[in-house]
Amino acid sequence: MNLRPVLMVMLLAAMGPGKSGALPEAAEVAPEAQPEVQPEPAPEVVPEPVAPELVIMDAAQATPEEFLWQRRPVVVFADTPQDPAFVEQMNAITARAALLAERDVVVITDTAPDSRTVWRNTLHPRGFSLVLMDKDGQVKLRKPLPWSGREIGRAIDKFPLRRQEIGRAGVLP
Repeated sequence: MNLRPVLMVMLLAAMGPGKSGALPEAAEVAPEAQPEVQPEPAPEVVPEPVAPELVIMDAAQATPEEFLWQRRPVVVFADTPQDPAFVEQMNAITARAALLAERDVVVITDTAPDSRTVWRNTLHPRGFSLVLMDKDGQVKLRKPLPWSGREIGRAIDKFPLRRQEIGRAGVLP
């Protein structure tokens, strides 16, 4: 015996009357018996967290001591602002500004070798140079070529202080 037609009939019967069927009439309730309708309270507006912005400063405007235990300096050196490597590096940094800002990065640019800023006197760059420092003021990485913002972020995530921050935030087990 084929059960398909029987199952189809049972399924259609369980669905109830179609559109042509009469709708059940609603029972009328006396106005006194109707419950008062309370307006729903407005949903609480929770402000979205403001994403930190990436700070980019000229080397003459800041010293390393200003950022000690507060920010991670990423110092970009070049002999001129028109240096193709400098332009490429700054484009890569601004393309991933939010990622770097989350890691408390401050970008320091130094394109005037004659100015002899404290950054140049301390880090001794030659031509283009990318220097990643941690919040403790130590140089963690030096690169002679531009890096993408993603590579910079991944390198920072490997710093011991950053790993502690991530652990404190509950991201790591």
